[in-house]
Amino acid sequence: MSTNAYSVYELNSLKGRDLLSLYDLSRQDIDMIFKTAETLKTMQKMGAEYKPLKGKTLGLVFEKSSTRTRVSFEVGIWQLGGYGLFLSKNDLQLGRGEPIKDTARVLSRYLDGIMIRAYRHSEVEELAQYADIPIINGLTDLYHPCQVLADLFTIYEKKKKFSGLKLAFVGDGDNNMSNSLLLGGSKVGMDISVASPMGYQPTDMILKKAQECAKLSGSKITITDDVYEACKGADVLYTDVWTSMGQEEEQEQRKQIFSGYQINSEILKIANEDALVMHCLPAHRGEEITDEVMEGPNSVVFDEAENRLHVQKSIMSLLMG
Repeated sequence: MSTNAYSVYELNSLKGRDLLSLYDLSRQDIDMIFKTAETLKTMQKMGAEYKPLKGKTLGLVFEKSSTRTRVSFEVGIWQLGGYGLFLSKNDLQLGRGEPIKDTARVLSRYLDGIMIRAYRHSEVEELAQYADIPIINGLTDLYHPCQVLADLFTIYEKKKKFSGLKLAFVGDGDNNMSNSLLLGGSKVGMDISVASPMGYQPTDMILKKAQECAKLSGSKITITDDVYEACKGADVLYTDVWTSMGQEEEQEQRKQIFSGYQINSEILKIANEDALVMHCLPAHRGEEITDEVMEGPNSVVFDEAENRLHVQKSIMSLLMG
């Protein structure tokens, strides 16, 4: 692929748009994000500067704390020539009851884009409804699109394809990662199996959207409570923490419910020999994944984490450029 960064913007259908959910992206949009990420990653490794967002400012609104999201977006906007303005909920009048629609219209006068990491997806939707600048969902209770775009980009780097691959997700099927993997994987044509305990499986709303995408791409979706059924013959094994941020009161209960939903050496044996092991981090080693597997040769967890930077640079440059 050419490292001419300008070529990827010729037919930019993403300029000025929001990124709230992978459901809103076409396969062509996803391909454009990946091509741009590949170009920007190559340029960075070569030491070549490219600053399409010079003079532009991204507001970084955090209701939830983060390591990877904050660092990758702040470093990314700086590498693209822009400036990242960190704003915690205590820095904004939102924390004192200002309506979201007022905050959205005010920030639109100052900033060129907003990345928001929030508890409720409805708040991000309202922010996007009233803002005149691109809104990027950095995580909500419902979706985590930037993470899954980085995950899919990593899979493509390693496997050079999506069609014919099977991704197995093990854990809470009703969280933002499972939701976004179902939507993203089905968009690009991967088969998706989700293994979750009964009562913690994907909602009908998410399944309906994922099945709609799968029908167009030709992929297959399987929901089960059987870890072995989900992981048998998988090309990618994926897991996430059993207790997400905001669910701390349920932690001990969830440890009991999810105790058999772990990616370990036994599960790795029933997947394909060259299966990738993935985790969005932070990981609770010894719970949803063993230390042995996370540190093993199949793990691409830290390649995946690095790609948050490159993919988010792509997203910012395409939406805000």
